[in-house]
Amino acid sequence: MAILLLLVRWLEFKFVLLQNQYDIYIGLIAVLFLLFGIWLAGKLTEPKINTVVVEKEIRIPESEFVLNEKELAERKISKRELEVLTLMAQGMSNKEIAEKLFVSLNTVKTHSANLFEKLEAKRRTQAIETAKKLHLLPGTLG
Repeated sequence: MAILLLLVRWLEFKFVLLQNQYDIYIGLIAVLFLLFGIWLAGKLTEPKINTVVVEKEIRIPESEFVLNEKELAERKISKRELEVLTLMAQGMSNKEIAEKLFVSLNTVKTHSANLFEKLEAKRRTQAIETAKKLHLLPGTLG
């Protein structure tokens, strides 16, 4: 009796499958596309954050800053060029430096070009870093 009952259930199941096979296939395909869509949305909306750790040596002066007069004379840096370099280190633009020192913008650009040549630098940051290493500027300005 149990075997006959199982046989009837199996035939009934097979009949349901045959009668609704397209609906089942369409449903399976829909579920697969749903899962693919959820996965794709997660990938596309995932924030792309890259954490970069930059380690830089910070020098803390042990005593008061003393200007390296010998290096200043050796590199033939004038007092005005040193003023321009100090203002550069404070983050001022050429226009702001010109206004502060009451000189033309071209004069500031000339002083900057001379400083880059004398400090063997190509950019402001290189010039400032070199000047700090040579003790022409204090380690921190603010």
